[in-house]
Amino acid sequence: MKTCLTLALALGLASAASGVSAQSAGSSAAPIQAPVQTEEMILDAAEVDLNDLLWLKRPLVVFADSPADPRYVQQMQLLTERLDVLDERDVVIVTDTDPDARSQPRRQLRPRGFMTVVLAKDGSVVLRKPEPWAVRELTRNIDKLPLRQQEVRDRRDALRQ
Repeated sequence: MKTCLTLALALGLASAASGVSAQSAGSSAAPIQAPVQTEEMILDAAEVDLNDLLWLKRPLVVFADSPADPRYVQQMQLLTERLDVLDERDVVIVTDTDPDARSQPRRQLRPRGFMTVVLAKDGSVVLRKPEPWAVRELTRNIDKLPLRQQEVRDRRDALRQ
């Protein structure tokens, strides 16, 4: 957790995760969202068991051999700039920059060096990539998942009632 929060603070991104209104997202029916809390969305892999997130969140796991890895820094910048968009999709970011710690996510997903892995709510691997991803690319892949499409339909139906 310290590594994640330190990185967010060092990059000056803790305040970048501000709330946005539903109108700016293209819908006029939903209320204004509360600000996204960085410390609730970015978790240290040493403190996470991916099984605890099943059916609750979509883990986006960012692995690196060091918090100084330029790809890790770039990936975290890209993610923290758009936490609101990720929060809408029930994404939680799990970071692991210590290969020697052998965290549960590292043992389960077996990364080599830098890697970004997106898991579905059922725990299956949606995608892996050895390079930083833009949030737009990530959300496009998440939005194609059947469960995500059902969530969107359910939310739309709830607004109609």
